[in-house]
Amino acid sequence: MMNHNKYHRGYYMPPVESLEWVKKEYVDHAPIWCSVDMRDGNQALVTPMNLEEKLQFWKVLLEVGFKEIEVGFPAASETEFEFLRTLHDQNLIPEDVTVQVLTQARPHIIKKTFDALEGIDNAIVHFYNSTSFAQRQQVFKKSKDEVKQIAIEGAKLVKQLSDEAGKKYRFEYSPESFTGTEVDYALEVCNAVIDIIDPTPDRKLIINLPVTVEMSLPHVYASQIEYMSKNMHKRDCIVLSLHPHNDRGTGVACSELGMLAGADRIEGTLFGNGERTGNVDVITLAMNMYTHGVDPQLHFDDMPHIVDVYERVTRMNVYERQPYAGKLVFAAFSGSHQDAIAKGMKFREDNNSQDWTVPYLPIDPTDVGRVYEADVIRINSQSGKGGIAYIMQHNYGYDLPPVFREQFSYYIKDISDKAHKELKPEEIFEIFDRDFLNLNDPIKLLDYHFIRLDNRQFQATLSIVFKGEEMDIVGRGNGRLDAVANAMRKHCNLTFDIKDYRESSLGQGSNSKACSYIQLKDCIKEDRFGVGVDDDIMASSIIALFSALNRAIIHKED
Repeated sequence: MMNHNKYHRGYYMPPVESLEWVKKEYVDHAPIWCSVDMRDGNQALVTPMNLEEKLQFWKVLLEVGFKEIEVGFPAASETEFEFLRTLHDQNLIPEDVTVQVLTQARPHIIKKTFDALEGIDNAIVHFYNSTSFAQRQQVFKKSKDEVKQIAIEGAKLVKQLSDEAGKKYRFEYSPESFTGTEVDYALEVCNAVIDIIDPTPDRKLIINLPVTVEMSLPHVYASQIEYMSKNMHKRDCIVLSLHPHNDRGTGVACSELGMLAGADRIEGTLFGNGERTGNVDVITLAMNMYTHGVDPQLHFDDMPHIVDVYERVTRMNVYERQPYAGKLVFAAFSGSHQDAIAKGMKFREDNNSQDWTVPYLPIDPTDVGRVYEADVIRINSQSGKGGIAYIMQHNYGYDLPPVFREQFSYYIKDISDKAHKELKPEEIFEIFDRDFLNLNDPIKLLDYHFIRLDNRQFQATLSIVFKGEEMDIVGRGNGRLDAVANAMRKHCNLTFDIKDYRESSLGQGSNSKACSYIQLKDCIKEDRFGVGVDDDIMASSIIALFSALNRAIIHKED
């Protein structure tokens, strides 16, 4: 039984007000990015990646553009030790990429970590210890001073071992479970570490403030970050880093507000994989900047490839509605949405607009390797005429007249509704081709020719098959199509009028085909449409008429 009374706010507000961040409108520059996919995103898997899979994912992280990548906990895991050594031995670490290794602030683990770094010049040694009230009280049973001393001793040892190895490794310190730590105490511990490391502007110390567990609304975290940033020793020699988790589902918001509050760096994973509800989703965070016209300094122009590799090596699935990356995030099934998107796309084309303002699409899908035809307009029983018309025109070149567009959309929606499924563009065209285009049954047109009469009329002679009988019929009219229609009325006992006739071309240039649309009225209860396509415009109009008549006869028989 649910009982909310047993929960209490476990976070701490800064001792003084820190609200300068609220005056900023948006994140105006990219942070330093650090991928922790190989550690947080790997340890959270039911079946962790093997060496081969890690190497595949490493390649993707380099393609995306990460310059800092945490490769794991090499002192605690033989697999992660082997991975780091493989990267070194096979020369797979580019000169401009820094590997980051994680270690608890415990002497024997720190020493093993340095053993794993043998031969590697460009590395970040990330050491941490938990500082939260709950951990001090329940796990360590240590005082504030005792916990602070663990951080101090860790800082002394990493500095000593780096000097002994003759390496200018960079260092990162995390007061783990920062969000459950009294903010002024977290500052005290971090400043003690800063004083030991004594960073310089050329060799900055990374102070990482993790949302080990989300406990508060994002604005509280931002206030904590601003307080830490303003009161930290040697701030000009510090890279202030965030490591947000997503327990409350606000990891992205915490990161964005944290950057407004002064953070310089973000640690996260692709698609937000990590323990429990995961880490902050770097893709969402970076693409959010992108939609504000800010270069995130990461490359997601082939999102389908990233998704494919991620799903293959992690055995995780990217949710269909995952921002920017899910299969359905650009899909519009709703008729009103489809209509607005189609009109927005046409506006861009007609006005040669360089700015992206298409309704319902926060970014241009092609920027992340998606295509309009396959990903944007999706057709099911909820779709409208705008989306179906868009597919018919942009995929196949058919510019359906407005009334036919509406009737055809209802026709398609009815089929989708009865089948209880989405219809792919090729399925929609197959229905169009089968039920509307160049229909030559039950009335079959074999041949035709025209004679121009003295009184400016035309005489049409048609060879047809009607009710299983081949016959030649003749009709006269004010034009060729009128003459054909009169012949059909007279000899086939059909009652109809041509309500609308439109023609267009399929394709461009001398090889384009003629396309005709005919709407018949008073034709067996309701209007019927037919479409004809041929190299000759006159032939296409006659074929369109026969298509409409055949549809009328088929529906009468039904």
